[in-house]
Amino acid sequence: MATTSFPDASPRKHHRKARPAPPALPAPLGNTPRPPSASRAVCTVRSFPDNLVITAAEPEFARPFGLSSGEICGYGLLDLLHSAVPDRLREQFVALASGRQPRFTERVTGKDSAGALFHADMTAIAVRGLAGGTSGAVVLLHLPAPAAAVPAATPPVTRSAVAHAGPLLSALDAQVLEGVARGESTVQLASRLYLSRQGIEYRIGQMLRRFDTPNRPALVSRAHALGMFAAGQWPPRVLPEHVKP
Repeated sequence: MATTSFPDASPRKHHRKARPAPPALPAPLGNTPRPPSASRAVCTVRSFPDNLVITAAEPEFARPFGLSSGEICGYGLLDLLHSAVPDRLREQFVALASGRQPRFTERVTGKDSAGALFHADMTAIAVRGLAGGTSGAVVLLHLPAPAAAVPAATPPVTRSAVAHAGPLLSALDAQVLEGVARGESTVQLASRLYLSRQGIEYRIGQMLRRFDTPNRPALVSRAHALGMFAAGQWPPRVLPEHVKP
């Protein structure tokens, strides 16, 4: 069976390193209760013929596995996370790469640095490249809250505080970013927003510089990390606090 692969979406070339495979994980029980989500961690992946390889990750994504954000790069995503149905995750990623679906969410199980199992909801979103093909994927891991964690009092969030958390976008740039997060190509964005392809590329290029990111998958990953998208919403929507009035 042919396997669809993602081109390298990383800002630098990664050579796959020989790493010890994590211990085999038992499949999660079908009726396992879902703990409340407390945080959302992000990574980007590309594909080798035999595995999905992590190319960049936030520290919050790597921490549950006892790794740093640098150490986790090169690991196979499917070696770290498992679904209840064998090969289910691989099939979902193949469908993502082929364009049959723009995103998917799956309940997964991982093992932390102490050997304890944890459950989380994983969402993978395809990101389209300049030519319209799939250039990579952004993976969001919704991690459960620690059982003993006591939430601290949170001060009110002001518009100025949000502005420091991420760039304020014009209404049009917000629509472009939402389209990139949905996996739309330059041609699709230009057609929907009634702009030229050069205009779309110019606006995306401006956002790449403002977010200090090298490519579209990293741009979407950074925007998610900054909390610029409404949680749990599809299609993605940039929160009003991040859009200029």
